[in-house]
Amino acid sequence: MLEFSLPALYQVPSGGNLSDLVHQNAAARPGTAVLSRKVDGRWEDITAAAFLTEVHRTAKGLIASGVLPGDRVGVMSRTRYEWTLLDFAIWCAGAITVPVYESSSAEQVQWILGDSGAVAVITETDAHAAVLAEVRAGLTELKHSWQIERGAIAELAEAGSAVADAVVAERRSVPTEDSIATIVYTSGTTGRPKGCQLTHGNFLSELGNVTARMPQLFRPDESSVLLFLPLAHVLGRIAEIAAAISGCKLGHVSDIKDVTAELASFRPTLILGVPRVFEKVYNTARSKAQADGKGKIFDQAADTAIAYSRALDQGGASLALRLKHKVFDKLVYSKLRAALGGRATHAISGGAPLGERLGHFYRGIGFTVLEGYGLTETCAATAFNPADKPKIGTVGQPLPGSSVRIAEDGEVLLKGPQVFTGYWNNPTATAEALRDGWFATGDLGSLDDEGYLSITGRKKEIIVTAGGKNVAPAVIEDRIRAHALIGEVMVVGDRKPFIACLVTVDEEFLPRWLEANGRPAAPLSELRDDPALLAAVQEAVDEGNKAVSHAEAVKKFRILDTVFSEANGYLTPSLKLKRGVVLKDYAAEVEALYQK
Repeated sequence: MLEFSLPALYQVPSGGNLSDLVHQNAAARPGTAVLSRKVDGRWEDITAAAFLTEVHRTAKGLIASGVLPGDRVGVMSRTRYEWTLLDFAIWCAGAITVPVYESSSAEQVQWILGDSGAVAVITETDAHAAVLAEVRAGLTELKHSWQIERGAIAELAEAGSAVADAVVAERRSVPTEDSIATIVYTSGTTGRPKGCQLTHGNFLSELGNVTARMPQLFRPDESSVLLFLPLAHVLGRIAEIAAAISGCKLGHVSDIKDVTAELASFRPTLILGVPRVFEKVYNTARSKAQADGKGKIFDQAADTAIAYSRALDQGGASLALRLKHKVFDKLVYSKLRAALGGRATHAISGGAPLGERLGHFYRGIGFTVLEGYGLTETCAATAFNPADKPKIGTVGQPLPGSSVRIAEDGEVLLKGPQVFTGYWNNPTATAEALRDGWFATGDLGSLDDEGYLSITGRKKEIIVTAGGKNVAPAVIEDRIRAHALIGEVMVVGDRKPFIACLVTVDEEFLPRWLEANGRPAAPLSELRDDPALLAAVQEAVDEGNKAVSHAEAVKKFRILDTVFSEANGYLTPSLKLKRGVVLKDYAAEVEALYQK
């Protein structure tokens, strides 16, 4: 049994809570821009003092409406300025935020608001309000609802106009570091979502230690973060709190399709994303280069970047490699950095593995993607690669002040002040997850001599072939999915004679691929047996097979005439594959893989 820990760099103040952050910023640097929002097509800065004023007005409205300390308040909205405003206002009212994914179904909304006992909810759009209306009659605890696009913030400000400042001061002092700040419902690949109780201390310890460990990325009054991840996901929440605790400027993007344009206009110094974002940037740049007849140059540049990054870990690049790298920096790398806003030198990535090759590619172009690891139950990052000592291919070292242990069966166990207190209204699940002071993640991993953690798969996703070979599908899936043509991939083979996989094609890339290969546009149902398409997918599979042994390699695949998405129920809101649902609905496709 291996274990590794690091000493804490930050201590949570006794009696402190998250509402302290906006008050500290307003007192220390009232005129500094801490947020920026898009107004009439232009970014407008919001100072620390102005933000605190708006937070207080909103908190007063909640208090005037009858929201009490400890009450749960739901927020169902895309990522936008008002989400962050409401979060801090709810905490200043002494209440608890319950995020709801803006894409949630009526049944999911009813479960989350009902299970949490929410007394109020703020939705964003008419569509969100309509979903709420479907289930409102069954939500007996729910007393109030407001809608952002119909003046919720102004309405709350007016409602609270008579509430004194002293009342807010009293209310916000009620929660301590041990009080619940938010209940985040896991998106759940199986069964109903469970509500993770995350305390004020969980967040403060997490982000206090992260920002203290990487001060070069979180410079007060200098650094900025553009947030486009869902704030209903814990990874999005830590971005807003990291910005608040470090004094960085925060911007929001509601639609992922606008990210490229907004990166260019906002020009952040740090990007927080998930692997699929960085895969898309790479694949889009490569396909554009191919369309312009510069595919070979791009591939040479990519190989050079990867070689250059690998050389950094082996004593440094040779003179010839440095010169080659310098040429490609002018031709290719500088343009890629410009597409990411031009100022950012680092990104923080979580949610899934990025892949070693892509990690080296990005570091090689001068934009280091720092992989981290965590779960909702650990308040997001419980391990991360430090900016001054990244180890590509790992998810980094433990959060300062916490410990990682590898159990006898390879399961990753975690302990520290960032670990949640349990599942809301679910003591049975809490007892299963928290064992002798350790949180059992369900993930499999390993630790090296310096305490860098590598995640190798999920215990419940391990495939055991008919020959008795244990196969963790994540490694090869991530490698295959890195190909521009691949949308999603799911490895199968449990109790079967060999490993195979189901593949979906990337809808955005497919038209470009068809044009480049002289193929007419056609439905996937007609294309799935196209020899050229099969050959291209085979290339992706062959690349994936390089990462595993022969016994773990994919021997056959089938292209599906659909996509896996949240809308059709095959992906969770955090883009995790619902394997059980896919296996059930595509059982015939799986069986076809094993027919002679």
